[in-house]
Amino acid sequence: MSILVRILFIAGFGPIPDDLAPSKKLYRDDLEIEFKEYDGGYLHAQKIDGSKGFAIWPLSLAAEDCFGSKIWPEDVPKPQAWLEFEVEDVKEASREMKRKGYKLLLDSHPEPYGQIVSRFLSPEGILVGLVITPWLRDTSLESP
Repeated sequence: MSILVRILFIAGFGPIPDDLAPSKKLYRDDLEIEFKEYDGGYLHAQKIDGSKGFAIWPLSLAAEDCFGSKIWPEDVPKPQAWLEFEVEDVKEASREMKRKGYKLLLDSHPEPYGQIVSRFLSPEGILVGLVITPWLRDTSLESP
């Protein structure tokens, strides 16, 4: 049996809150994690040992990324968290996950900031990404 989904490492993890304020209080204020804040309330930290990235990804931004709208569709379970696996080949991994019956919400989508991503929901409600993240592979590159 050949391995078609070659995971290299966990690229990132974090909550997907519908209400950003309590998550900001817990992770930024109470746990004192230093985040870089982006438009729409996306908070990203890359300086936590054991993780390539930890981010609070507001549900409205996750919906916009997956569906092109800030509203998460009512017929799709809302994710509670996101988890990204850096893979050797996003297209190959995506084909394999579709073959295994997973419905991709995004399929080998190039993000404006350089990442290539496929996304699907896990049975637990985690928004799982299969990604290629250039700045995590080549440390001479800066993250956006």
